[in-house]
Amino acid sequence: MASTNPKTYEQSPAHKVAFLGLGVMGYPMAGHLHLAGHSVTVYNRTAAKSLAFCSEYAGSKHGTTPQAAVQDADIVFCCVGNDDDLRSVVLGNDGALAGMKKGAILVDHTTASANVARELGQGWKVSPSIHIQPLETVTLADIEGPGAIKHIWLTVHPDFWRCLILRMFWDGETNPSVETPLGDFFCNGWCERANVNSLPVSVNSAGGFNCFWEMPFRTRCLVTMENLSPVTPQACFYQVNYTLTEVPDDCAYFHAQFRRENPLPYKQDYTILDGVKGKGHFVGVYMAWGVNNNGWWGEGEIKFFMDGDTDFPTICGTGTEDYFCGSYGFDVGGKYQEFTTPYAGMPQVIRPDGTYQSQQRFGLYRWHIMDPIRFQNDLKVTMQALGWMSGGRYLPLRDDIASCAFWYQTLPTAPFPALPDKDYLEVI
Repeated sequence: MASTNPKTYEQSPAHKVAFLGLGVMGYPMAGHLHLAGHSVTVYNRTAAKSLAFCSEYAGSKHGTTPQAAVQDADIVFCCVGNDDDLRSVVLGNDGALAGMKKGAILVDHTTASANVARELGQGWKVSPSIHIQPLETVTLADIEGPGAIKHIWLTVHPDFWRCLILRMFWDGETNPSVETPLGDFFCNGWCERANVNSLPVSVNSAGGFNCFWEMPFRTRCLVTMENLSPVTPQACFYQVNYTLTEVPDDCAYFHAQFRRENPLPYKQDYTILDGVKGKGHFVGVYMAWGVNNNGWWGEGEIKFFMDGDTDFPTICGTGTEDYFCGSYGFDVGGKYQEFTTPYAGMPQVIRPDGTYQSQQRFGLYRWHIMDPIRFQNDLKVTMQALGWMSGGRYLPLRDDIASCAFWYQTLPTAPFPALPDKDYLEVI
């Protein structure tokens, strides 16, 4: 039986190829290279396997050592089991590096540690991550402008999504314009992953956080992350993509602010945002809503108080699920139906498990990209938490509600409310 499945190969220039390691992955990979028309020389620690490969793929060659196998190769592929195996075929007098010609390319498919890369020398991949010590604040980006952040990608273990605090400072401001737990910023406030497929925030398998909010700055951008946990995350991988470009005079600055009430005081509206001073526009909110009662929880209205509003808001919604662009309690066939779209979604419903996970929890977002809420002087945003009680009366709820509000405005940034401590932030 052949070791490779039949395949149609694209026409490409033939190369001299060396393949080191004919295990369960390497053997068919080398076979496909041979079938695609390349001249393949193989090496395996067990010589019988190399000879068997040459018997199956007529015209291929066997190298007695890694050095001998790579002598004339344009490209060298390596696919072995672990760090020690990689050292044995790449380093030393009989290793691949000792035999490769000038200009040859080495492609390593081994799942190896950063220690081996350090031994191989400068230019080899190590572990492109950071380890944030307890109570340490690290700098993720410090960029001189003018310019704009265009994309942020980050991944870290879910246990730390509420205790890693993301902050951003624009143009030398001492007050942060962004201050929020990491998970809530990426629409995952419950420390359990929910994939999100929206325009400004995307969360992909298995925990890839992506942010596409444009974040302009004129003189300087500083992005930091603080670890409130007594534990060091195993690794935090991240990338900040930005452009250096002129920033128009009327371009506003990106802001994001976290809040939480647990429980929400009786007969009190939940405050999503308050104390905003200046000119700008509100572009959305993520809410992590934990229900502490039976029954429906989403009758409350969202209210936007702006530019001097006091008792009555300029904008008042019709219901919680309506604001998040759903309807009739998100109920499909007697069950909550998750959804994620470019501008609105409820990507997460955490259902009780019958024992210790006893409360229903929801993750919801609404982006005002096409319909920004513009303000000239000030802004306050609130959400009622209402259910039903007997006699068709509204029930003021005392739920566990957290939010991350997103908006753009002119500087300076007014000081944010003090961020709660680790214990109050914790998801329990």
